[in-house]
Amino acid sequence: MSSATVTVNWKHTILYLTLIISLLYSIETLISHKLHVNHSQIRLKRSPNLPLRFRDDGTFKILQVADMHFGMGSITRCRDVADAEYGYCSDLNTTRFLRRMIEAERPDLIAFTGDNIFGSSTTDAAESLLQAIGPAIEYGIPWAAILGNHDQESTMNRAELMTFLSLMDFSLSQINPPLEDGAERGALRSIDGFGNYRLRVHGAPGSVLSNSTVFDLFFLDSGDRETVQGRRTYGWIKDSQLSWLQDASKQGLNPDPALAFFHIPIPEVRDLWYTPFFGQFQEGVACSIVQSGVLNTFLSMGNVKAAFIGHDHVNDFCGNLKGVWFCYGGGFGYHAYGRRNWHRRARLIEAKLGKGKDTWTGVQRIKTWKRLDDGDLSKIDEQVLWEASYSFLK
Repeated sequence: MSSATVTVNWKHTILYLTLIISLLYSIETLISHKLHVNHSQIRLKRSPNLPLRFRDDGTFKILQVADMHFGMGSITRCRDVADAEYGYCSDLNTTRFLRRMIEAERPDLIAFTGDNIFGSSTTDAAESLLQAIGPAIEYGIPWAAILGNHDQESTMNRAELMTFLSLMDFSLSQINPPLEDGAERGALRSIDGFGNYRLRVHGAPGSVLSNSTVFDLFFLDSGDRETVQGRRTYGWIKDSQLSWLQDASKQGLNPDPALAFFHIPIPEVRDLWYTPFFGQFQEGVACSIVQSGVLNTFLSMGNVKAAFIGHDHVNDFCGNLKGVWFCYGGGFGYHAYGRRNWHRRARLIEAKLGKGKDTWTGVQRIKTWKRLDDGDLSKIDEQVLWEASYSFLK
Protein backbone atom coordinates (compact mmCIF):
# COMPACT_ATOMS: atom_id res chain seq x y z
CA MET A 1 0.00 0.00 0.00
CA SER A 2 1.44 3.36 -1.01
CA SER A 3 1.97 6.20 1.43
CA ALA A 4 -0.56 8.26 -0.55
CA THR A 5 -3.23 5.59 -0.04
CA VAL A 6 -2.48 5.42 3.68
CA THR A 7 -2.79 9.19 3.91
CA VAL A 8 -6.17 9.16 2.10
CA ASN A 9 -7.51 6.36 4.33
CA TRP A 10 -6.32 8.20 7.42
CA LYS A 11 -8.08 11.39 6.28
CA HIS A 12 -11.28 9.43 5.63
CA THR A 13 -11.07 7.93 9.12
CA ILE A 14 -10.61 11.36 10.68
CA LEU A 15 -13.55 12.77 8.72
CA TYR A 16 -15.73 9.79 9.67
CA LEU A 17 -14.89 10.13 13.39
CA THR A 18 -15.52 13.87 13.22
CA LEU A 19 -18.93 13.23 11.67
CA ILE A 20 -19.83 10.67 14.37
CA ILE A 21 -18.72 12.99 17.18
CA SER A 22 -20.72 15.86 15.64
CA LEU A 23 -23.84 13.71 15.43
CA LEU A 24 -23.47 12.54 19.03
CA TYR A 25 -22.97 16.12 20.19
CA SER A 26 -26.06 17.26 18.26
CA ILE A 27 -28.20 14.50 19.78
CA GLU A 28 -26.90 15.25 23.29
CA THR A 29 -27.60 18.96 22.79
CA LEU A 30 -31.13 18.23 21.56
CA ILE A 31 -31.88 15.95 24.51
CA SER A 32 -30.41 18.44 26.97
CA HIS A 33 -32.56 21.18 25.46
CA LYS A 34 -35.73 19.07 25.62
CA LEU A 35 -35.27 17.47 29.01
CA HIS A 36 -35.26 20.35 31.44
CA VAL A 37 -37.58 21.76 34.06
CA ASN A 38 -37.11 25.37 35.14
CA HIS A 39 -33.76 25.37 33.30
CA SER A 40 -32.51 22.42 35.39
CA GLN A 41 -31.46 19.41 33.36
CA ILE A 42 -33.23 16.13 34.03
CA ARG A 43 -31.25 12.91 34.10
CA LEU A 44 -32.87 9.88 32.48
CA LYS A 45 -34.26 8.38 34.60
CA ARG A 46 -34.50 9.12 38.31
CA SER A 47 -36.78 6.44 39.70
CA PRO A 48 -38.99 6.86 42.77
CA ASN A 49 -38.37 4.82 45.87
CA LEU A 50 -40.27 1.57 45.46
CA PRO A 51 -42.42 -0.06 46.46
CA LEU A 52 -45.05 2.56 47.13
CA ARG A 53 -46.01 2.21 50.76
CA PHE A 54 -48.11 3.72 53.51
CA ARG A 55 -46.50 6.21 55.86
CA ASP A 56 -45.52 5.57 59.44
CA ASP A 57 -48.81 7.18 60.51
CA GLY A 58 -50.80 4.61 58.50
CA THR A 59 -51.90 6.93 55.67
CA PHE A 60 -51.38 7.04 51.92
CA LYS A 61 -52.41 10.19 50.08
CA ILE A 62 -53.07 10.66 46.36
CA LEU A 63 -53.44 14.01 44.59
CA GLN A 64 -55.63 13.74 41.49
CA VAL A 65 -54.85 16.32 38.81
CA ALA A 66 -57.57 16.30 36.16
CA ASP A 67 -57.51 18.20 32.87
CA MET A 68 -54.49 20.47 33.05
CA HIS A 69 -54.82 21.23 29.31
CA PHE A 70 -51.28 22.58 29.35
CA GLY A 71 -50.15 24.45 26.26
CA MET A 72 -46.86 26.28 25.84
CA GLY A 73 -46.34 27.90 29.21
CA SER A 74 -46.34 31.65 29.64
CA ILE A 75 -47.62 32.34 26.12
CA THR A 76 -50.74 30.17 26.51
CA ARG A 77 -53.64 32.21 27.87
CA CYS A 78 -56.23 31.16 30.43
CA ARG A 79 -59.88 30.49 29.68
CA ASP A 80 -62.96 31.46 31.63
CA VAL A 81 -61.32 33.74 34.16
CA ALA A 82 -62.27 37.26 35.20
CA ASP A 83 -61.43 40.02 32.71
CA ALA A 84 -59.03 41.56 35.20
CA GLU A 85 -57.06 38.30 35.37
CA TYR A 86 -56.95 37.51 31.68
CA GLY A 87 -54.04 39.79 30.80
CA TYR A 88 -51.54 38.02 33.03
CA CYS A 89 -53.11 34.56 33.41
CA SER A 90 -51.38 31.68 31.60
CA ASP A 91 -50.31 28.06 31.94
CA LEU A 92 -48.01 29.29 34.69
CA ASN A 93 -51.09 29.66 36.89
CA THR A 94 -51.62 25.92 36.48
CA THR A 95 -48.00 25.30 37.42
CA ARG A 96 -48.32 27.56 40.46
CA PHE A 97 -51.48 25.74 41.58
CA LEU A 98 -49.76 22.36 41.33
CA ARG A 99 -46.84 23.60 43.42
CA ARG A 100 -49.23 24.97 46.04
CA MET A 101 -51.05 21.66 46.24
CA ILE A 102 -47.83 19.69 46.60
CA GLU A 103 -46.57 21.95 49.37
CA ALA A 104 -49.90 21.98 51.22
CA GLU A 105 -50.73 18.26 51.02
CA ARG A 106 -47.39 16.49 50.48
CA PRO A 107 -49.00 13.62 48.53
CA ASP A 108 -47.43 10.18 48.33
CA LEU A 109 -48.52 9.88 44.69
CA ILE A 110 -49.85 12.26 42.05
CA ALA A 111 -52.35 10.84 39.55
CA PHE A 112 -52.59 12.85 36.32
CA THR A 113 -55.89 11.67 34.85
CA GLY A 114 -55.75 12.80 31.25
CA ASP A 115 -55.82 15.85 29.01
CA ASN A 116 -52.54 16.69 30.65
CA ILE A 117 -51.72 18.78 27.60
CA PHE A 118 -54.06 20.39 25.11
CA GLY A 119 -52.60 19.11 21.87
CA SER A 120 -53.99 21.78 19.57
CA SER A 121 -52.35 24.50 21.71
CA THR A 122 -48.81 23.17 21.54
CA THR A 123 -46.29 22.58 18.77
CA ASP A 124 -44.11 20.33 20.93
CA ALA A 125 -45.90 17.68 22.98
CA ALA A 126 -42.74 16.54 24.79
CA GLU A 127 -41.85 20.04 25.92
CA SER A 128 -45.41 20.70 27.08
CA LEU A 129 -45.50 17.46 29.08
CA LEU A 130 -42.20 18.29 30.74
CA GLN A 131 -43.54 21.68 31.80
CA ALA A 132 -46.91 20.30 32.89
CA ILE A 133 -45.49 17.47 35.01
CA GLY A 134 -42.50 19.58 36.06
CA PRO A 135 -43.50 20.35 39.67
CA ALA A 136 -43.92 16.64 40.48
CA ILE A 137 -40.39 16.03 39.20
CA GLU A 138 -39.07 19.11 40.97
CA TYR A 139 -40.37 17.84 44.33
CA GLY A 140 -39.33 14.24 43.64
CA ILE A 141 -42.85 12.85 44.12
CA PRO A 142 -43.87 9.56 42.49
CA TRP A 143 -46.51 10.13 39.85
CA ALA A 144 -48.59 8.20 37.35
CA ALA A 145 -50.38 9.43 34.26
CA ILE A 146 -53.02 8.32 31.82
CA LEU A 147 -54.19 9.96 28.61
CA GLY A 148 -57.35 11.89 27.86
CA ASN A 149 -58.89 12.69 24.50
CA HIS A 150 -56.75 15.75 23.72
CA ASP A 151 -53.18 14.70 24.60
CA GLN A 152 -52.42 13.16 21.19
CA GLU A 153 -53.54 16.14 19.11
CA SER A 154 -50.03 17.59 18.75
CA THR A 155 -46.72 16.00 17.71
CA MET A 156 -46.92 12.58 19.40
CA ASN A 157 -49.42 9.74 19.07
CA ARG A 158 -50.81 7.88 22.09
CA ALA A 159 -48.18 5.14 22.05
CA GLU A 160 -45.39 7.73 21.87
CA LEU A 161 -46.95 9.81 24.64
CA MET A 162 -47.19 6.89 27.07
CA THR A 163 -43.65 5.79 26.21
CA PHE A 164 -42.38 9.30 26.89
CA LEU A 165 -44.36 9.58 30.14
CA SER A 166 -43.00 6.24 31.33
CA LEU A 167 -39.42 7.45 30.81
CA MET A 168 -39.75 10.70 32.74
CA ASP A 169 -38.23 11.15 36.19
CA PHE A 170 -40.14 9.71 39.15
CA SER A 171 -42.78 8.31 36.79
CA LEU A 172 -44.63 5.09 37.58
CA SER A 173 -46.57 5.30 34.32
CA GLN A 174 -46.55 2.21 32.14
CA ILE A 175 -47.41 1.67 28.50
CA ASN A 176 -49.42 -1.47 29.25
CA PRO A 177 -49.40 -4.30 31.82
CA PRO A 178 -46.65 -6.93 31.67
CA LEU A 179 -47.40 -10.63 31.53
CA GLU A 180 -46.79 -11.96 35.03
CA ASP A 181 -46.35 -15.65 34.33
CA GLY A 182 -45.47 -18.10 31.57
CA ALA A 183 -42.60 -18.15 29.11
CA GLU A 184 -43.22 -14.54 28.05
CA ARG A 185 -43.19 -13.14 31.60
CA GLY A 186 -42.37 -9.42 31.50
CA ALA A 187 -43.53 -8.88 27.91
CA LEU A 188 -46.37 -6.40 27.44
CA ARG A 189 -49.84 -7.90 27.37
CA SER A 190 -51.82 -7.45 24.15
CA ILE A 191 -54.54 -5.04 25.20
CA ASP A 192 -56.47 -2.10 23.76
CA GLY A 193 -55.15 1.37 24.40
CA PHE A 194 -51.97 2.74 25.94
CA GLY A 195 -51.65 3.32 29.66
CA ASN A 196 -53.34 0.34 31.32
CA TYR A 197 -51.45 -0.69 34.43
CA ARG A 198 -51.59 -1.58 38.10
CA LEU A 199 -49.70 -0.02 41.00
CA ARG A 200 -49.40 -1.86 44.29
CA VAL A 201 -49.07 -0.09 47.62
CA HIS A 202 -47.42 -1.91 50.52
CA GLY A 203 -48.21 -1.62 54.21
CA ALA A 204 -46.52 0.78 56.62
CA PRO A 205 -42.82 0.35 57.47
CA GLY A 206 -42.25 -2.06 60.33
CA SER A 207 -45.81 -3.39 60.26
CA VAL A 208 -46.81 -7.02 59.75
CA LEU A 209 -47.78 -6.12 56.17
CA SER A 210 -44.78 -3.96 55.32
CA ASN A 211 -43.72 -6.37 52.57
CA SER A 212 -47.23 -7.11 51.30
CA THR A 213 -49.61 -5.32 48.96
CA VAL A 214 -52.54 -3.85 50.89
CA PHE A 215 -53.92 -1.38 48.33
CA ASP A 216 -54.29 -1.58 44.53
CA LEU A 217 -54.46 1.26 42.02
CA PHE A 218 -55.65 0.56 38.48
CA PHE A 219 -55.03 3.02 35.64
CA LEU A 220 -57.01 2.65 32.40
CA ASP A 221 -56.97 4.21 28.94
CA SER A 222 -60.51 5.33 28.05
CA GLY A 223 -59.43 6.38 24.55
CA ASP A 224 -60.20 9.55 22.65
CA ARG A 225 -62.79 9.49 19.84
CA GLU A 226 -64.13 6.74 17.60
CA THR A 227 -66.86 6.18 15.02
CA VAL A 228 -69.54 3.63 15.89
CA GLN A 229 -72.14 2.77 13.25
CA GLY A 230 -71.51 6.08 11.53
CA ARG A 231 -71.74 8.12 14.72
CA ARG A 232 -68.77 10.00 16.16
CA THR A 233 -68.42 9.35 19.88
CA TYR A 234 -65.95 9.45 22.74
CA GLY A 235 -63.78 6.45 23.47
CA TRP A 236 -64.49 3.76 26.04
CA ILE A 237 -62.73 1.03 28.00
CA LYS A 238 -62.66 -2.11 25.84
CA ASP A 239 -63.28 -5.80 26.57
CA SER A 240 -59.57 -6.64 26.54
CA GLN A 241 -58.95 -4.07 29.26
CA LEU A 242 -61.82 -5.41 31.36
CA SER A 243 -60.48 -8.96 30.94
CA TRP A 244 -57.13 -7.80 32.26
CA LEU A 245 -58.84 -6.17 35.25
CA GLN A 246 -60.69 -9.40 35.97
CA ASP A 247 -57.48 -11.42 35.76
CA ALA A 248 -55.67 -9.00 38.06
CA SER A 249 -58.43 -9.19 40.66
CA LYS A 250 -58.22 -12.99 40.76
CA GLN A 251 -54.63 -12.91 42.00
CA GLY A 252 -55.03 -13.76 45.68
CA LEU A 253 -57.88 -15.16 47.73
CA ASN A 254 -58.90 -11.83 49.26
CA PRO A 255 -58.28 -8.96 46.82
CA ASP A 256 -57.08 -5.77 48.47
CA PRO A 257 -59.22 -2.62 48.34
CA ALA A 258 -58.65 -0.90 45.02
CA LEU A 259 -59.21 2.40 43.21
CA ALA A 260 -59.48 3.02 39.47
CA PHE A 261 -58.39 6.06 37.48
CA PHE A 262 -59.48 6.90 33.92
CA HIS A 263 -60.42 10.00 31.96
CA ILE A 264 -63.77 9.68 30.17
CA PRO A 265 -66.76 8.86 32.41
CA ILE A 266 -68.92 5.82 31.74
CA PRO A 267 -72.54 6.36 30.58
CA GLU A 268 -73.96 5.24 33.95
CA VAL A 269 -72.52 8.37 35.57
CA ARG A 270 -75.41 10.30 33.98
CA ASP A 271 -77.80 8.42 36.28
CA LEU A 272 -76.21 10.07 39.32
CA TRP A 273 -78.22 13.20 38.53
CA TYR A 274 -81.22 11.39 40.03
CA THR A 275 -79.41 10.28 43.20
CA PRO A 276 -77.84 12.05 46.16
CA PHE A 277 -74.37 13.23 45.18
CA PHE A 278 -71.66 15.23 46.93
CA GLY A 279 -70.31 18.24 45.06
CA GLN A 280 -71.47 20.06 41.96
CA PHE A 281 -73.10 18.56 38.85
CA GLN A 282 -72.98 21.52 36.46
CA GLU A 283 -72.70 20.05 32.97
CA GLY A 284 -73.84 17.05 31.00
CA VAL A 285 -71.78 13.88 31.19
CA ALA A 286 -69.75 13.68 27.96
CA CYS A 287 -69.30 9.95 27.47
CA SER A 288 -69.34 7.26 24.82
CA ILE A 289 -72.55 5.91 23.33
CA VAL A 290 -71.14 2.44 24.06
CA GLN A 291 -72.09 0.71 27.30
CA SER A 292 -68.77 -0.96 27.93
CA GLY A 293 -69.42 -2.99 31.06
CA VAL A 294 -67.00 -1.15 33.33
CA LEU A 295 -69.44 -0.93 36.23
CA ASN A 296 -70.38 -4.60 36.01
CA THR A 297 -66.70 -5.52 35.92
CA PHE A 298 -66.03 -3.48 39.05
CA LEU A 299 -68.98 -5.16 40.77
CA SER A 300 -67.79 -8.63 39.82
CA MET A 301 -64.26 -7.83 41.02
CA GLY A 302 -65.69 -6.76 44.36
CA ASN A 303 -62.68 -4.76 45.53
CA VAL A 304 -62.90 -1.53 43.50
CA LYS A 305 -64.26 0.99 46.00
CA ALA A 306 -64.09 4.13 43.86
CA ALA A 307 -63.19 5.39 40.39
CA PHE A 308 -61.75 8.84 39.70
CA ILE A 309 -62.47 10.54 36.39
CA GLY A 310 -62.10 13.87 34.58
CA HIS A 311 -63.16 15.20 31.18
CA ASP A 312 -66.15 17.30 32.35
CA HIS A 313 -64.34 20.21 33.96
CA VAL A 314 -67.11 21.87 35.93
CA ASN A 315 -68.40 18.66 37.47
CA ASP A 316 -66.66 17.88 40.74
CA PHE A 317 -69.13 15.56 42.45
CA CYS A 318 -68.95 12.04 43.87
CA GLY A 319 -71.88 9.68 43.40
CA ASN A 320 -72.48 6.04 44.24
CA LEU A 321 -73.45 3.44 41.65
CA LYS A 322 -74.36 0.08 43.21
CA GLY A 323 -71.73 0.48 45.90
CA VAL A 324 -68.93 1.92 43.75
CA TRP A 325 -68.18 5.64 44.01
CA PHE A 326 -67.47 7.68 40.87
CA CYS A 327 -65.73 10.98 41.60
CA TYR A 328 -64.78 13.82 39.28
CA GLY A 329 -61.49 15.57 39.89
CA GLY A 330 -62.86 18.98 38.89
CA GLY A 331 -61.04 21.13 36.35
CA PHE A 332 -57.43 21.82 37.38
CA GLY A 333 -55.89 23.66 34.44
CA TYR A 334 -56.30 27.33 33.58
CA HIS A 335 -56.16 26.75 29.82
CA ALA A 336 -59.06 24.31 30.13
CA TYR A 337 -62.62 25.59 29.93
CA GLY A 338 -64.22 26.34 33.28
CA ARG A 339 -66.58 28.90 34.75
CA ARG A 340 -65.89 32.45 35.76
CA ASN A 341 -65.81 32.88 39.53
CA TRP A 342 -65.61 29.09 39.95
CA HIS A 343 -62.18 28.22 41.25
CA ARG A 344 -59.94 25.63 39.65
CA ARG A 345 -59.69 22.66 41.97
CA ALA A 346 -57.98 19.38 42.79
CA ARG A 347 -59.10 16.19 44.51
CA LEU A 348 -57.28 14.37 47.29
CA ILE A 349 -57.80 10.72 48.23
CA GLU A 350 -56.48 9.32 51.49
CA ALA A 351 -56.45 5.68 52.56
CA LYS A 352 -55.96 4.86 56.24
CA LEU A 353 -54.75 1.57 57.67
CA GLY A 354 -56.43 -0.24 60.52
CA LYS A 355 -54.62 -0.61 63.82
CA GLY A 356 -54.00 -4.05 65.27
CA LYS A 357 -52.03 -5.01 68.34
CA ASP A 358 -48.89 -2.87 68.14
CA THR A 359 -48.98 -2.78 64.33
CA TRP A 360 -50.73 -1.32 61.33
CA THR A 361 -52.81 -3.80 59.34
CA GLY A 362 -54.91 -3.57 56.14
CA VAL A 363 -56.84 -0.60 54.75
CA GLN A 364 -59.61 0.48 57.13
CA ARG A 365 -60.97 3.63 55.49
CA ILE A 366 -60.82 5.65 52.26
CA LYS A 367 -61.86 9.30 52.22
CA THR A 368 -61.66 12.21 49.80
CA TRP A 369 -61.86 15.99 49.70
CA LYS A 370 -61.09 18.84 47.32
CA ARG A 371 -59.05 22.03 47.52
CA LEU A 372 -59.77 25.22 45.62
CA ASP A 373 -57.14 27.46 44.06
CA ASP A 374 -58.18 30.45 46.14
CA GLY A 375 -56.21 32.44 48.67
CA ASP A 376 -56.59 29.80 51.37
CA LEU A 377 -56.57 26.63 49.26
CA SER A 378 -59.99 26.08 50.80
CA LYS A 379 -60.79 22.48 51.71
CA ILE A 380 -64.31 21.40 50.73
CA ASP A 381 -66.59 18.37 50.47
CA GLU A 382 -64.68 15.95 52.68
CA GLN A 383 -66.39 12.56 52.76
CA VAL A 384 -65.70 8.93 53.60
CA LEU A 385 -65.99 6.73 50.51
CA TRP A 386 -65.47 3.35 52.11
CA GLU A 387 -64.88 1.85 55.52
CA ALA A 388 -64.08 -1.78 56.29
CA SER A 389 -67.01 -3.63 57.84
CA TYR A 390 -64.77 -6.03 59.73
CA SER A 391 -62.50 -5.55 62.71
CA PHE A 392 -58.76 -6.04 62.55
CA LEU A 393 -56.86 -8.07 65.12
CA LYS A 394 -56.69 -6.31 68.47
